[in-house]
Amino acid sequence: MKIVVLKFGGTSVGTIKKIKRVAKIIIDYKKKNYKVIVVSSAMSGVTNELIKKSFEISNGFSESEHDVLVSSGEQVACSLIAGRLIHDGYESRSWLSWQIPILTKGKYKNSRINQINKGNIIKYLKKGGIPVVTGFQGLNDENRITTIGRGGSDASAIMLAKFFKAERCIIYTDVEGVYTTDPNKLKNAKKIKTISYEEMLEMASLGAKVMQPVSIQDARLNRIDIEVRSSFSKKSGTLITKRSNIINNKIVTGISSTQNDSKVSLIGVRDKPGVAAAIFKPLSKNLINVDMVVQNISANGKETDLTFTIKTDDLNKTKKIIQQNKTINYRKLLFEKGVSKISVIGVGMITTPGVTFRMFQSLANEKINIKVISTSEIKISVLIDKKNTQKALIALHKEFKLDKKK
Repeated sequence: MKIVVLKFGGTSVGTIKKIKRVAKIIIDYKKKNYKVIVVSSAMSGVTNELIKKSFEISNGFSESEHDVLVSSGEQVACSLIAGRLIHDGYESRSWLSWQIPILTKGKYKNSRINQINKGNIIKYLKKGGIPVVTGFQGLNDENRITTIGRGGSDASAIMLAKFFKAERCIIYTDVEGVYTTDPNKLKNAKKIKTISYEEMLEMASLGAKVMQPVSIQDARLNRIDIEVRSSFSKKSGTLITKRSNIINNKIVTGISSTQNDSKVSLIGVRDKPGVAAAIFKPLSKNLINVDMVVQNISANGKETDLTFTIKTDDLNKTKKIIQQNKTINYRKLLFEKGVSKISVIGVGMITTPGVTFRMFQSLANEKINIKVISTSEIKISVLIDKKNTQKALIALHKEFKLDKKK
């Protein structure tokens, strides 16, 4: 069977008018003789409203009931899509995770898909039906509904593509694909035709909102090619695939930026084994994500200065945790809001010398001071004043010739 998995995000199914448009897209693939498996998110805003209701009920709302509650949004969207397809003369029905079933492992709110039983869906496809599957959810070994966390509907689509050996997995959203940088921040941003899993993973983890990192990682591990495209345009999108499929002479593929970061510095920390773990362990336990980390050891080797970045929303909690941590000693604790992380990303950096120099020189030419530097094989990130974000994006976009069409 020639199977395609089509996933529609919340903005794509946000209104009745948009759901009717989605039905037309699905029918177009059906007319091309594809066996179509549809995956849908909840209508935009619905999940947040359900979570808000849970907080109004209880500050300690049951995690298992949380998953039952928030999964209901997908049920509504899938029923409406299937209903429209039936109206248009096609056999269709909604499939909830437990009806397939999609089996998951792990904790409530953040499970992972472990197995998908294919039998019932295969039978339905063979008789010409269009299954509309609830994304974002599954069933655990206690027969309870679970949810898959942020980007869960993308993960559902990717795993369905894996288990059903789909020829294509297409993620429909409100943008036409992945761009060299956020087009809302830079009008010269260009759509990328093809991007590697590794590059997309870096861009997603560094601020690009097209897909969640966990979904990209699932696609990479299972070697599922993904096309990201808009449900509001017929233009081609961006293909996310393995490196060997990409012929690209670009050194840098994209630039990401963040807007809600703060810098934390512990000055004069006693340098001994385990001190970094003592600092970061309580932050981890409190679900505070630490990003860029830089350590400078003093000349006498007895003290170290430790700097790291966090989300500004976590700043007050971080300050309190560090000040109450009696296992570490330091001379001074400094915080700085209003910083932004700028990252250049590209697999071409692996074999091309001079990228670091070009980045730093480009920022220096704009009188932009670098506060923190972090690197990996395919990424260079710097921390700068937030007020210079736009200027930095323009300079780097031009320096690495991302203004030109690919």
